[in-house]
Amino acid sequence: MSEFSASAEAAPVRARLEVSRASTCAQIAALQRDFDGIVEANALVAVDDEHDPEGSSTAFERAHVAALLTLAAEHLEELDRALGRLERGGYGWCEACGERISAARLEARPEATACVRCAEAHRRHGHGAGA
Repeated sequence: MSEFSASAEAAPVRARLEVSRASTCAQIAALQRDFDGIVEANALVAVDDEHDPEGSSTAFERAHVAALLTLAAEHLEELDRALGRLERGGYGWCEACGERISAARLEARPEATACVRCAEAHRRHGHGAGA
């Protein structure tokens, strides 16, 4: 099914996915340390978010870091699914239309699950950033 599974192309793709995965894991660890530090700092000080001028910015910072953690965890899941597709021979094929995903798109987004046409259609119909 996929030329990646049995070809010399699989090794560099796997390497790119693994590098991205390691970077994402490091990002998650750093964000988790930041989040834990914010929570810890708030635990040491009796913060009244409603009346303390610093309270609202602390709550915003905590929410912002939590959102970044969620995005990084989702990206890690996408990378793991891409590695699974590579192992099963389904890497590089659009899950929507079944056509090949362009090499340029896979270079930019190695975890992509959709070709540019299907990703744009997905976005146009209000489904977020697409695959």
